[in-house]
Amino acid sequence: MSRFGLRAIVLCTLAFLGVTVVSAFALEDVTLITDFGFNGRHAYFFVSIEKGYYRDVGLDVKVVRGQGSVDAIRQVGANNAIVGFADAGSLVLARGNDQIPVKLVAIVYARPPQAIFCREDSGLKQPKDLEGVSIANPAGGATVDMFPIYAKAAGFDAAKVKWVIAGSDALPGLLASNRVPCVGQFTVGEPLLRMQVAPARLVRFAFADAGVSFYGNGIIATDTTIATKPDLIRRFVAATIRGMKDAFADPGEAGRIINKYHPTIDVAVGRGETEAVAELAQVKDQPLGMVDPARIDETINVVNSVFKLKMPVTRNDVCAPGFVSP
Repeated sequence: MSRFGLRAIVLCTLAFLGVTVVSAFALEDVTLITDFGFNGRHAYFFVSIEKGYYRDVGLDVKVVRGQGSVDAIRQVGANNAIVGFADAGSLVLARGNDQIPVKLVAIVYARPPQAIFCREDSGLKQPKDLEGVSIANPAGGATVDMFPIYAKAAGFDAAKVKWVIAGSDALPGLLASNRVPCVGQFTVGEPLLRMQVAPARLVRFAFADAGVSFYGNGIIATDTTIATKPDLIRRFVAATIRGMKDAFADPGEAGRIINKYHPTIDVAVGRGETEAVAELAQVKDQPLGMVDPARIDETINVVNSVFKLKMPVTRNDVCAPGFVSP
């Protein structure tokens, strides 16, 4: 029996006897690094913290701010965080070009979340209009990584786009002040952009609208952590999915919880972004978080169609199965 099974038995027995207990079993510290900053799209992690789901499985989870999927992958690979939230396509590139030993253990965005959002008054109406345009985006983000795939599918030259490096928190302000006509942003970020850009209106160029199909963000860990601490990863994933289910069932509550932890995130934005995450995450007849090997192959093939990797990447290099209960 694991020590966490023993812990549950001890606590239940003491509770039955009417004894109030502070657990003598030390919680394991787990640092999670996000993809970009703190946003409403991350609400379900904080739902799991707020409702004690991580503590229920013996974990004390601290969430830290990331600066893009590439940053999250590197930080996890350098053991600066136990788990991370990062893009699958960026992971393929990191594995093939930099041999960073990190894998997906659960998927959250089962559909491509990347998009370019432009001010409607910029006059941009179709993807080809993005040629010659300045787009603000953090360095090392999944939107930049996967943009050539979108451009190829949509029929324009990705090399003609001008990228402006900006922090993730600065993107809405840059667009609202009309300092750039477009920003890179996941579709889950649309509620915040619309609120901050109003009364101006937005035009959305979603990568999925061009017919591309690949995995987006998921939970990642190093090969070593997966091999030496599989039970920790399994518990973290289970508690996270528990928070996802609650958040998707009550996005309003999720919005209030993320606002409690990060008051700069508007409750309505937290709700809207959680609703958007639910649309990306929920796949018919498939458990939340489940990694489909065929979709991993599809993601690798899409990346290979545009990028020449230094080393070949296989399904086994990118994902570790068995961490999501069917």
